[in-house]
Amino acid sequence: MGDLQCAARVFVARHGEAVYESELLSDAGGWLSPLGRDQARALAERLAPERISRVWTSDMARAVQTGEIVAAALGADVVVRTGLREFGVGDAAGTTGDPDPFAKTFAAWLDGDLAARIPGGESGEDVVERYAAVLDEIADAHRGESVLVVSHGGVMCMALSAVARNLALSHSRDRPMPNCGVVALEGDADGWVARSWADRPLS
Repeated sequence: MGDLQCAARVFVARHGEAVYESELLSDAGGWLSPLGRDQARALAERLAPERISRVWTSDMARAVQTGEIVAAALGADVVVRTGLREFGVGDAAGTTGDPDPFAKTFAAWLDGDLAARIPGGESGEDVVERYAAVLDEIADAHRGESVLVVSHGGVMCMALSAVARNLALSHSRDRPMPNCGVVALEGDADGWVARSWADRPLS
């Protein structure tokens, strides 16, 4: 992150409810359900007072669709970044996901072990590095402005807890991120601070 004179205000939202081509785990696919579209429109209404200057989304369709609905309502443009996508499923691709193949690694991440790796996939360090790089790009591009980032629940819970200097990595353990739930961040030369989590203010 550059030497910011003014803080960037970044609202990071999980995408709306999605449906999928298959029940098997994959790093691709998924699109908004009718409820997900309604959630995206409601998100736009909630963010209207914030004067959002741009919407950034992951490259996964469910996030792009959410971002496009919000951007159209707010008169903003959309930028897509791969670094904002959900953590990869690795060797679990093509499986049912029952039992949860990520539970052990995700728990290790929240316990502070970012070297732990999804089998065949990313480590926590990998995830935080690529996610933080995009957040820093956004902060440098939007000094003194407010932007929306549309991302995914798992990566938000882990990576945002890692980058915000006022949060512990374990912060999200009992705080799941609902569809179109929002984490409000402020970023300046001193780094990131979380101001709210899943729409609840943080002290």
